[in-house]
Amino acid sequence: MYKKIVAGLAGALVLNILHEAVRNRFAGAPRINELGEEALQKSLRPFNLTVDNPRSLYWATLSSDIVSNALYYGVTATTSPVISGALAGIGAVKLPQHLGLNDEPVAATPQRKLLTVSYYLVGALVTRAVYKALQR
Repeated sequence: MYKKIVAGLAGALVLNILHEAVRNRFAGAPRINELGEEALQKSLRPFNLTVDNPRSLYWATLSSDIVSNALYYGVTATTSPVISGALAGIGAVKLPQHLGLNDEPVAATPQRKLLTVSYYLVGALVTRAVYKALQR
């Protein structure tokens, strides 16, 4: 089980490093962080909580993204990485509008949609590769 967790964590870290590297260099790149920040703030509202400090919001969102993606990848991408990555990416593009979130950061252009799906696919493929390496 620990191998799946470690592999999922590797995939989640690669996903986030890739996103941050591209986001900080290209204006048209997806802004998955903005979607995550909005989702986090929205999920805190029923508890009358908010994160007012932008830096704290960024780090809280990044941390929760890494944990949730690591768990998802550890469960799904160790056996079916292409399906896992594609579903996560498509979900990131398609679900925000159904959840009352602004989908523009990830779906404003065809380029953003493609890159968003690609990031999640890369994370899933890394998960599978790390898992296979740990099994040896």
